[in-house]
Amino acid sequence: MRIDILTLFPGMFSGPFDESIIKRAVEGGIVSIHLHDIRQWAKGRHKVVDDYPYGGGPGMVLKPEPVLAAAEAVLEMAPERGPIVLLSPIGRRFDHQVAVELSRQRRLTLLCGHYEGCDARVHEHLATDEISVGDYVLSGGEMAAMVVVDAVVRQLPGALGSPQSALEESFVQGLLEAPPYTRPPDFRGWPVPEVLLSGNHQEVARWRRRRNLLLTARRRPDLLARAGLSDEEKEWLARNLD
Repeated sequence: MRIDILTLFPGMFSGPFDESIIKRAVEGGIVSIHLHDIRQWAKGRHKVVDDYPYGGGPGMVLKPEPVLAAAEAVLEMAPERGPIVLLSPIGRRFDHQVAVELSRQRRLTLLCGHYEGCDARVHEHLATDEISVGDYVLSGGEMAAMVVVDAVVRQLPGALGSPQSALEESFVQGLLEAPPYTRPPDFRGWPVPEVLLSGNHQEVARWRRRRNLLLTARRRPDLLARAGLSDEEKEWLARNLD
């Protein structure tokens, strides 16, 4: 997969993309990530990329000329085509299903907005998709792009050490993931549940599923409506939910 990121601040990505899973995925040839400074396509000696909004109002707006010029040039750098995603607070909410959807693309282009946002013509004539990572405002789209890239790369075959890891994470089955335990079996008088030490894989799976249900019901009950619970699970949850 190829990911292109158009940004005013490419240096912001050097830390997160140089460590952990993303670094290994790049080194393994699973994904290639390319950063492009929008200012390189701005005109004039000062490379100005923003201007005051028509009609007045606070802040500055990212001009359409450098953004469109950057995007058009970047798209021609490789033959693959894919969605052009503008990171924006007015976009659709990013979640696990969207991450899976984007991971199936051969190429992904992310456009990081900044200041008071992009000129409306960027939304209308360039972006094929708009994504928001939550109902809050960030200083720019760079942090949101990092979130999207991390979540998408995790879904690529071979990115994680174990293929099973991606299947058992929170939200994959519509539920939150059960809390994990590791050594020692007893720490400060707080023991690991005996079922996890039993070696009975069927009982362990059953225990984890029920803990998934309880945790989701207590922390994110909105997820249960689309989790596809069996009648037995619904009855068990009704009996055990405090």
